[in-house]
Formats: sequence, C-alpha cells, structure tokens
Amino acid sequence: MTATRRHSVVPPYLLRAVAAASEHPRAASAARTALAEMEVVAAPKHEHRVRPQGISGTVDRSPQRTISDARGTTTLPGTVVRREGDADSGDAAVDEAYAGLGATHAFWLDVFGRVSIDGAGLPLDATVHYGQDYDNAYWDGQRMVFGDGDDEVFRRFTIALDVIGHELAHGVTQYTADLTYQGQSGALNESVSDVFGSLVAQYAAGQTADQATWLIGEGLFTDAVHGVALRSMRAPGTAYDDPVLGKDPQPATMADYVETTEDSGGVHLNSGIPNHAFFLAATAIGGSAWQGAGAVWWDALTSPETSADIDFAGFARVTVDAAAARFGQGSTEHTAVADAWRTVGVLTGP
Repeated sequence: MTATRRHSVVPPYLLRAVAAASEHPRAASAARTALAEMEVVAAPKHEHRVRPQGISGTVDRSPQRTISDARGTTTLPGTVVRREGDADSGDAAVDEAYAGLGATHAFWLDVFGRVSIDGAGLPLDATVHYGQDYDNAYWDGQRMVFGDGDDEVFRRFTIALDVIGHELAHGVTQYTADLTYQGQSGALNESVSDVFGSLVAQYAAGQTADQATWLIGEGLFTDAVHGVALRSMRAPGTAYDDPVLGKDPQPATMADYVETTEDSGGVHLNSGIPNHAFFLAATAIGGSAWQGAGAVWWDALTSPETSADIDFAGFARVTVDAAAARFGQGSTEHTAVADAWRTVGVLTGP
C-alpha cells in the first residue's frame, strides 16, 4: 500500500497558535515548518478500503519492528538503527518508539486477537529525529514518524504512548472502516484514534476506566505551557488554557459543534464530541475500558454497517446496536452507550 493522507497528532489550529507566539521564537519557527509541511501533503478525501480478512495460521504473531533515524532531515525512512529483538540503543527516542510500537502491537493482539494494524502481521516501521525541532508525529499510511519537538512548547513526541497508539490506530482504521477524512466521518476517524490510543496506554498501565486520565498527549507540553495535554476525553475544551496559545477549543457536545472549512471540516475539533461519548460510556460501564466500551467501538469499526462517510448519528446507532449484540439488549453496556450519545446530543429520544 502506498502512502496516503498524513494523519498528524497536533492539529493545525494549535500549530497556528504556536507559529504566532513571539514569546517562543524557536517554537514559532518549528510550528511554521510543520504547518507548511501539512499544507503541501496530498490529502485525498478517501483512501483505498481494505476490510479485515481472516488471519492465516502461518502469520507471525510477534511484532516486527524497525526503527530508523532521519538524523534531522526530512528524508524517509532514514538509517535503520534498531530492529526487532535488538537491545536498547541508548537513544531515548529510538527506544521509546520501539517500546511504544510493541505495546500497541500487544494491545491489539491480546485484546482483539488482531495481528498488527492490518490484522495480518504488517511490519511496524517508525522514523525518529525527523526534521529540525519538528513539532508533530504522524502516520503516513506506511510508517510512524516522530519529531523531536522544539523544547519551548513541545517535548519529543515519542514520550507519549497514547500518541503512538493514536497514530497506529489511524492505520487500523485505514484497514477497516477507512473513514473518510472530512467532516463528521473525519472527526470520527480522529476520535477512533484517540479512543484506541488512550486504551493502548490504559492497557499497558493496567488502569481501569476510573483510574485513567483520559488525556491525549499528556506530557508533550513543556513547563512553559499552561496545559496538561493536547486533548481531554473526560472534559473536551479543558486540556490547555495558555495566555500565549489560547484555550483548548474542542466542543464536548453537539450544542457547540464547530462549522468550519479548515482542518478538513474541523476533524480535530469536533472529535471532542464522540471522544466525550466514549468516556461517558466507558466510565458508566466501569472496569477495564477495553473490555466494555472499547469492545463495542471495535465491533462498530469493523461492522459492515459503518460506511466510509458515516456521520456521528450513524456511528452512534451502530455502537448502540453493537453493544446490544455483544452484551444483550438492556444490558448495562447497552444502556451506557445509548445514554452517552444522548448526553452529548448526537442521539435524541428515550
């Protein structure tokens, strides 16, 4: 499969705020570079759809990781510096990427029996030290790419396991529902990555839904920023409130849905709504979120009822039906999922 759309974890609206920050000149320069790169990347509205197939018994179920080093350039893939089974390299970014790919692979295999992101043992490739002070991490359809951050606003992007899980989940979506990256289906694409990125981190830490922070990108901001993460699933719109970067603009309910032509129709903004629905469902169910709401979202993502251009209401109905099918009509899980979508204003009625 060839590289398609670049899915980046830092949204363009935040990069624009950093780019305008005269108080952080190094970060502003780095953000302008990241924004310029995002703008020149081809952005097809739809990617080739590949529904999951049965896994052959001959597929190697172990992770097949290769970490390359771009050494400050933007040339991919870079020089291979660590392969599967190699000892720690001593380079923090290399070793964090290697561990993060492994934790993500373990989550999909252990929880859903899925061998790598395509379900058929796809090798997991990543490049670190991409660009100079590069303020982002992204999935390009083939590999993970990590910047080192600018050290004024952003730290290196390999430090956050949920970011690695988020980006690889874009790959999972690419090979399953292939949600069109525009408008509400695009916001669902981003939300699915936040959901499973958070679950990867929760699974690795052994956290219950009540113990999790439900923050995406926690620790990426330096101490100069008044904020804790890129996004909050618990309370969208509260992840940061900084005098230089502004306030987190994500809505939590349909009452504050953002109509915009920017960011592919607000995919990073309006993803806060389905994110919040997932949080509400997961915490109402309780226990390990990957066993409750996570299993429902997985069933929905792989359901033939989930079309590439599905909207919030359509996806909500698929999850409600999936919860009833998996856990039973009127079960705690079924009720929690339906209530969550009603609370955020996507579904109406009793």
